[in-house]
Amino acid sequence: MIAQQNAQNVIQELPDSLVQADTLGGVLPAGREVGDAIDALAAGDITSFGEKVRDFFSNFVENVLPEVITATLVFLFLYVAFRITRKVLSQVLARSKRIDDGLEGLLMKSFAIVAWTFIIVMVLAQFGIDVTALVAGLSIVGLAVGFAARDSLENFISGVTIMLDRPFRVGDQVVVEGTYGTVQDITLRSTRLRTLNNEVMVMPNTLMINQKLVNHTLMGVIRLEVPFGIAYKESTEAARSVVLHLLRTDSRIAEDYPVEVVVTDLGSSSVNMVLRFYIRDTSKEVPMIAEYTEKIFKALKAARIEIPFPHLQLFVDGADGLRGIVDRDGGADRDGEKGGPSDSMDWKPIS
Repeated sequence: MIAQQNAQNVIQELPDSLVQADTLGGVLPAGREVGDAIDALAAGDITSFGEKVRDFFSNFVENVLPEVITATLVFLFLYVAFRITRKVLSQVLARSKRIDDGLEGLLMKSFAIVAWTFIIVMVLAQFGIDVTALVAGLSIVGLAVGFAARDSLENFISGVTIMLDRPFRVGDQVVVEGTYGTVQDITLRSTRLRTLNNEVMVMPNTLMINQKLVNHTLMGVIRLEVPFGIAYKESTEAARSVVLHLLRTDSRIAEDYPVEVVVTDLGSSSVNMVLRFYIRDTSKEVPMIAEYTEKIFKALKAARIEIPFPHLQLFVDGADGLRGIVDRDGGADRDGEKGGPSDSMDWKPIS
């Protein structure tokens, strides 16, 4: 019989521990009877076909059906136990103060993988399959897959390292590869950041631990710096007083940290200063810098404190020819009131 020979060839290729009669129950005998019935039908032997079908149903009811019922009951019991255990574990992790959302998600995903693997193995065991040989085979396959998916394995180990070392957590504001974003999720393979443009940047976990990363949230408070400049003729004390007045009624400022306005640089056209203050809600870092940049501009303008801009001063060596041109145009003075140089340019003749 062709089907029977094919079934026997497949069985011969399986490990001995998987094909013993006492470990396979009624699954393989039922399969052989189906093959025999097909061969009988193909040969036109209706009588033999009917006998094989009758034998199949008899064997199915006596051997296979009890195994299916047992496997179903085992599956239902283990599945209910899995759901209850997962719920209890989730509540315990949620109440723990030392486990953040990222680590909780990783532990729950790992538990689900282990639990479903155990459920599948136990269900297959009800059909007489040698679980020991199956686990050994899965181990070999897992080793081969591990070599083939080395990058994924490295990212998984890096994800575990992130969870244990906790250089950042879900909800933290970080800067990585020059991009500022909020940590949205930490998975087994990657970390997802939401940028200021509401985009999601997916970073492999290996890059998150092998390159420079700045965490703006880890310390619980962060200092903001808002730079500005005033003209050299203006008073730094007056500018400091005007700027500090802006922060007096802002409840977002951390009161137990210093607020200061200091001179940082003497630029080419301005005295450069910076406002420094601390906040606890790091998610407001970027909008508050923009807000106070505008407030400082308006406050200095209202106080008539000049905010300079770069300009060019031109000195002309040997201005006799230029004076001749000015005289022919009507003797305009240096302010350009009549045909002279434009008032947008300062010029001084050098003798």
